[in-house]
Amino acid sequence: MRFLDEYRDPGLARRLLADIRATATRPWTIMEVCGGQTHTIVRQGIDELLPAGMRMIHGPGCPVCVTPLETLDRALAIASRPGVIFTSFGDMLRVPGSSGDLLGLRARGADVRVVYTPLDAVRLAADNPDRQVVFFAVGFETTAPANAMAVLHARALGLGNFSMLVSHVLVPPAMTAILDSADNQVEAFLAAGHVCAVMGWTEYEPIAARYQVPIVVTGFEPLDLLEGILMAVRQLEEGRREVENQYVRAVRRSGNTAAQEALRRVFRVTGRTWRGIGPIQASGFVLAPEYAAYDAERRFGVDGLSSAENAECIAGAILRGTRLPTDCAAYGTSCTPRRPLGAPMVSTEGTCAAFHNAGRTR
Repeated sequence: MRFLDEYRDPGLARRLLADIRATATRPWTIMEVCGGQTHTIVRQGIDELLPAGMRMIHGPGCPVCVTPLETLDRALAIASRPGVIFTSFGDMLRVPGSSGDLLGLRARGADVRVVYTPLDAVRLAADNPDRQVVFFAVGFETTAPANAMAVLHARALGLGNFSMLVSHVLVPPAMTAILDSADNQVEAFLAAGHVCAVMGWTEYEPIAARYQVPIVVTGFEPLDLLEGILMAVRQLEEGRREVENQYVRAVRRSGNTAAQEALRRVFRVTGRTWRGIGPIQASGFVLAPEYAAYDAERRFGVDGLSSAENAECIAGAILRGTRLPTDCAAYGTSCTPRRPLGAPMVSTEGTCAAFHNAGRTR
């Protein structure tokens, strides 16, 4: 298939691997910050084909996985209310909260529905004026513009029964938090191409300069990732520490300015708690004061809920890149995709799910 197979050409992959081996004179540690990239790397065995000692470590690139437990518990509390239609993308339904998941809540009679766009939730609110419709707004900068447009559309329609449970997080502050941590091992980053398609890469330039780390904006296919790794290794070997763009077919430095304007209108930057990492300043979005009427946490009074993580799950260390799923005693035993202890095992972008689906064993 054109535009797909050309980025999976085995001959070109072998050439890129040869170039990586010829360029690297010492082991390097590179982190990808995208769950989609993690799944490609693990499924294709890219991490196992790199030169001896070179490591790919898998960062907090899955927005489902970094959504804190208390937010999931707030979602469950709202979805269980009478008269509520709770809507979400499908990847959130099986993520465990403290007392179950949204899929189980639906099985017990709650009106939990999968939607394919936040505008589907707006349409549900318009069609059900006697019901409260809530959309679970989770994701990085990639999904935030569509959610902003849904709020603007709901306001234009005068809908008083639509709201959002917002749990948006931002990638650059998480990278900074990893680099500032005492156990940091990252020497270069592969940045997520879809995030940069929205935001551009100007936010990454101060990080590369301050921390002296190469950052390569990278796509999601095997050849994208191999070329991104090669570009990062070349920078490391040459002593350069800058932002480069491998994903030239989709990303430009300024990003999508129309999407950015929608974000500025609807959201404000706030501190967020990341599952496994903890609080990070200025690392998420919250609805702007003029759109506070669409804030489901306030509407349903669940903003005070707090929760404790499962002590058996080491999702935090996995999301920080300091441990692998196969280091976890629960991996593949008490924690499987059918019965997950934590979000990285159930999410379609989770590192534990990637390892399990690829047959990686302890």
